Amino acid sequence: MAPGLLVDEPQVHLSHPSKRNDDAPRHVFPDGIRTSGQHPPLYDALKPYSAFPKQITGPTVWQRSDFESHPSRWQHRFTPAEIAELSATADAFIASGTPLTGISQSNFPLPTLSKTLATLRDDLLDGKGFILFKNFPAQLWSPHKTAVAYMGLGTYLGYFISQNGRGHVLGHVKDVGDDPTQIHSVRIYRTAARQFFHADDGDIVGLLCVHRAQEGGESDIVSVHNVWNVLQREHPDVAELLTKPVWYFDRKGEVSEGQEEWIRQPVVYLENGGKGRVYCKWDPYYVRSLTRFSERGMVPPLSEEQKRAMEVLEAVCQRESLHMVLEVGDIQFVSNAHLLHARTAYKDFAPPAPRRHLLRLWLATPEGEGGWALPMPDSHEKKRGGVQVNDTAPRAPLDAE
Repeated sequence: MAPGLLVDEPQVHLSHPSKRNDDAPRHVFPDGIRTSGQHPPLYDALKPYSAFPKQITGPTVWQRSDFESHPSRWQHRFTPAEIAELSATADAFIASGTPLTGISQSNFPLPTLSKTLATLRDDLLDGKGFILFKNFPAQLWSPHKTAVAYMGLGTYLGYFISQNGRGHVLGHVKDVGDDPTQIHSVRIYRTAARQFFHADDGDIVGLLCVHRAQEGGESDIVSVHNVWNVLQREHPDVAELLTKPVWYFDRKGEVSEGQEEWIRQPVVYLENGGKGRVYCKWDPYYVRSLTRFSERGMVPPLSEEQKRAMEVLEAVCQRESLHMVLEVGDIQFVSNAHLLHARTAYKDFAPPAPRRHLLRLWLATPEGEGGWALPMPDSHEKKRGGVQVNDTAPRAPLDAE
């Protein structure tokens, strides 16, 4: 039995997906790279709880008090020169006629700003794990130019990946009227409901605020490594349960041919090599939404211990989190490896005022380019993670669909 494997299921031995995702047909994928998509972990690479550290130290461990009164430590205000460079490059990209889904560092040069972004990327991956850019001119530029500049900026932090079964590489966090109680089929970012602490299926998530809500919709982030230390002190039984591959995550129908409707995995991992760091992959909505399968005996229902662990994890995250409000023109980038993030419920202004609207990027940082060594079959792929259904082409709509 593989280390940490506590359920009696056939093991899956995977190395890399059979398709060459870095040699995808360019008539479908303009940059020639397909999003890898969701995969079960490499079960043989999972480590038992005894291998996990009891105390984590270093720059990835932080508390709210480290930053709450020191915004200069986590905010970067774009300078007029940086905005001018971003604007000129965006205009040139638009003039070239290149589709937005084909944007890359090579066709979006930022000779000056790129140096700042390289430093910030290192801090996202190996430091505190978040940054808030301010002063992006979202109110001054057209939706198209805003999207181009935002995605161009993102290419210096990672490779954009598909965020849903429709291939959206530019996502829109906006209430489109979906019913948030239908969690088995609805993605919560398309509602005004609260989002509990979670990590997305990409190494980095970016959010650009183009319209604020009337009230609510505020952001919270927390250091996973600080949360882990708290759990070790206060709830070691919960910490241990989170390392076991007994958690089933719903895929909400966003599944390619031949794939299962769920993935069994731990919540907390150790890197498969690399620096051996603690890595977290979590979203309670995707764990709670599997009753349609558990009622038919296809997956086990959540145990009382798991339900308690979920409550404890959320409570610790709430207690330890840093709260921030995204203003129009703010861009938040957050690591999904060692941070969890959440959002309060919100209420929009009455029509005809625009609804709260954030542009979202999911960015991949492969292992060979400084990314974490994940116990996943696609750890070395450029566009690892994300949601890829068959060969659905990438799309970058300028508004929610």
